[in-house]
Amino acid sequence: MQKFEKFTGRVAPLDRSNVDTDAIIPKQFLKSIQRSGFGPNLFDEWRYLDHGEPGMDCSNRPLNPNFVLNDPRYLGASVLLTRDNFGCGSSREHAPWALADYGFRVILAPSFADIFFNNCFKNGILPIVLSSEIIDSIFGKVSGKQPLEITVDLPAQTLTVMDGEVIPFQVDEFRKCCLLDGLDDIGLTLKHKDQIRAFEEQRREAVPWVFVEAK
Repeated sequence: MQKFEKFTGRVAPLDRSNVDTDAIIPKQFLKSIQRSGFGPNLFDEWRYLDHGEPGMDCSNRPLNPNFVLNDPRYLGASVLLTRDNFGCGSSREHAPWALADYGFRVILAPSFADIFFNNCFKNGILPIVLSSEIIDSIFGKVSGKQPLEITVDLPAQTLTVMDGEVIPFQVDEFRKCCLLDGLDDIGLTLKHKDQIRAFEEQRREAVPWVFVEAK
């Protein structure tokens, strides 16, 4: 997993509450268990005017001109600004996969669905909970003609807006350390690979019949 320390990105405003995971990545795209390739289908039903199916060439599909990610001001956005209860609905991990594959590294919202919130950290995305007042303030700043950029300093736990405003945020210390080190669940387990290997060797000596291959 990619390490997260200090990051500057363009903000895309998704001014909707209760965005569920089926909106983030519709159910027809869940057939694959690869973590990559979902970016073109992020928010598929809102982003395109036709119905999307796996394997379609998205470069030729008609775009919805009223959807935020199709606005030229927000092309290349890597910070998603949104509203309450983002990521609700089913627990599909494909939702953070799609967001990460598109290029989002940070999501700002007043609240998140619990399972989605946890899955973000496991996939290199930093979900930041801010008060509704602060979220409203950032929405006001991102609505102008010029793109808005925000710098996220994870060690310092601060957001710095282009106008110089510095906003502190809270993050669980364990999750923070995992992002700083670029460790998902598998990476955390592999930190103990020497102890795991030693245990397996001890087990092989203690109960060798368990390791006999069936003929």
